[in-house]
Amino acid sequence: MNNNEFKIKIKKVLESKKFKTFICILGILAIIFLAFQAGMIAGFRKASFGHDWGENYSQNFGFPNMGPGMMRGEFGNFGNLPNAHGAIGKIIKVSLPTIIVLDEKDNTEKSVLIGEGTEIRKAKDSIDENQLKVDDHVVVIGSPNSSGQIEAKLIRFLPVPLEMPMMFNQ
Repeated sequence: MNNNEFKIKIKKVLESKKFKTFICILGILAIIFLAFQAGMIAGFRKASFGHDWGENYSQNFGFPNMGPGMMRGEFGNFGNLPNAHGAIGKIIKVSLPTIIVLDEKDNTEKSVLIGEGTEIRKAKDSIDENQLKVDDHVVVIGSPNSSGQIEAKLIRFLPVPLEMPMMFNQ
């Protein structure tokens, strides 16, 4: 077999329907694998934050140390793990560079670490971290750290939620 015949055979294989089907199946499997891997990474980060949050609960919230693993059994199923990337709620403690936010979504206290790169916004204005005070309502967006805290990237003030008056007392 000479070089020209070899090139023709390879061209036939590359243009064959079986080869194209094989490449498509291989591509689909690669996409499925990447999606599965992304889900595993996201789940691992959420579980790691929940674990770190529990392990460091006493340090983050000023309670006496009750030993390692004190919070392990509290979560039960994975749906109850705290949101690792933010909080929406009321500031209940300010001890800069850390604030504690009572998250209204899952009713948990979250320790938020404010760093040099943290942007704090009230309406259109950027404000200083020293203007944060107890009972302010905020949204925090950030990243979890290994101490179970959220390293804030953005803190935005929210308007105070209005309480609905009881109109009908029946």
